[in-house]
Amino acid sequence: MKITSISAQIRDKNRVNISVDGKYRFSLDTYQLIDLGIKAGCEYDESELILLEQESQFGKVYGRALEYCLMRPHSLREVRDYLYRKTRQIRDKNGELKPGVSPEITSRVFDRLIEKKYIDDVKFTKYWIENRSLTKGASMRKLTAELKSKGVSDAIISQAIGETERTDEVEIKKIIAKKRNHYPDNQKLTMYLVRLGFNYDDIKRALIESE
Repeated sequence: MKITSISAQIRDKNRVNISVDGKYRFSLDTYQLIDLGIKAGCEYDESELILLEQESQFGKVYGRALEYCLMRPHSLREVRDYLYRKTRQIRDKNGELKPGVSPEITSRVFDRLIEKKYIDDVKFTKYWIENRSLTKGASMRKLTAELKSKGVSDAIISQAIGETERTDEVEIKKIIAKKRNHYPDNQKLTMYLVRLGFNYDDIKRALIESE
């Protein structure tokens, strides 16, 4: 069987369609095309074409997973869960079940993302602590719970918290200054801060100091 044409996709300029004996067979991204040395006129047997189809699927899943990782940093567990969902059956537009991606391919994608440093729990934890500090604000207790729920180890969390300059005391004062107009009543403001995971005594002290 012979590769008879290689044409750029209209929707995705980074992928090309591969036709075998005049019929579309699979697609590859341009990097795969070069790495695999595929050119028009090359001949393959059926078993080789099946392997190339697996590479096609790997490229598609890797591309989507990379987009997911670049939206914002994610923990290893988040990415692992994302890839697991790719292995499950889905219904197409006609309501028919389509098989998911093989676990072997998602495992390769996961390993490649780690190798290329697109996922790293240490970097993710630092990002999460800094981002939560800049946005809504949260206590160390709540940050720890959030990070644990995302699969980050206790050791990584403890190290990141030990290295950050943020403290609950500073966070409470920052939130009080920001939310005072929304919560003129100290009791309601206290309850709001408690929901964010801050210690009651720290809240009470900060409120007294802010008056």
